[in-house]
Amino acid sequence: MADYQPELVERARVQLDASVTEMREINAHYQRMIRSRYYRGGLPVLHGFLGEPVSQEQRRFGDLVCTATHWLLPLWPDLRYEALTGPGAAMLSEMLVRDPAVPAPKLTRLSDLTPWSCVIGDVERAFAPVRHREGSAPSRWTTLLTAPGADGVPVAATAEFVWGLLQSVGTDPG
Repeated sequence: MADYQPELVERARVQLDASVTEMREINAHYQRMIRSRYYRGGLPVLHGFLGEPVSQEQRRFGDLVCTATHWLLPLWPDLRYEALTGPGAAMLSEMLVRDPAVPAPKLTRLSDLTPWSCVIGDVERAFAPVRHREGSAPSRWTTLLTAPGADGVPVAATAEFVWGLLQSVGTDPG
């Protein structure tokens, strides 16, 4: 997220009372782990990093039954970290999602889309229909949408997300 929003990452680091050294050590540990030839990923790794989940539910996508597992994160109390697993506990996706007990932010214009203010699902609900594309890395996601600009005229835009959390929005120059 620091690639997009270094100021917000710095503010979060301070809020979590972590030093720059601690932040770098944790990131280095995570990077070594996921690049290890022994790394298998999945829910056990998330349990190790995030602790016990707060909820787990079954979801059906056509004939496919998946499990959505959720964790609390102190930085974003209105959000949950969600791991969606399929048959055999295969990891299908990991991202921040809105806690269903918390109302989504009011998103009516492009200017409402500010960094770290919403997640993919919030944008989908507010500006449907949207189109999704893979991002530049496994933790990144791109959403193409149309939303009213400052003057109320619809504007084509691209929203960039990291782990499901909005990082930036750009308008289509074409």
